[in-house]
Amino acid sequence: MTEPRVDRPHIPGYGIPKTLKGTLPWSWAQERLERAMVYWLATAGTGGAPHLIPIWGSWVDGHWYVEGGPTRWQRNLRENPQLAIKVEFGDEVVSVEGTARELVAPAEPLSSAILGGYAKYKTAGLYEASASHWAQGGLWELTPVKAFAWSVFPTDMTRFRFPTE
Repeated sequence: MTEPRVDRPHIPGYGIPKTLKGTLPWSWAQERLERAMVYWLATAGTGGAPHLIPIWGSWVDGHWYVEGGPTRWQRNLRENPQLAIKVEFGDEVVSVEGTARELVAPAEPLSSAILGGYAKYKTAGLYEASASHWAQGGLWELTPVKAFAWSVFPTDMTRFRFPTE
């Protein structure tokens, strides 16, 4: 994955610095995305009604993967592939916006990498993911467009912009 471009968001009145001094590296955000247990997933259908849920997922090689049954968030993604996720650890926050696509039976080595990202739930005694669940779909991949992160708001508020292919 190509490293994202780092800058600052422009939000008047919030005291976000104008220089890049003190911004966070993408590796900082990525580490939190990899170890998160709960991700807040936001979708909207074609009518624009928002839907927000906590869910498990797997951050692997610059993409986020989430699986599930025929629920509202999946119906929303089929109508509107725009997706956002958020994780937080106390004051540390990372949010990612992007586009989702459904995967059916992803090939190796991607399948094993996704399962490796889900291994944290098995270790915690919560859930064991299986590639057999993805034979008919129900696995989604988020490709990031932009992300925001901070540990001390607004001092290190950082925006990451990803190259579009």
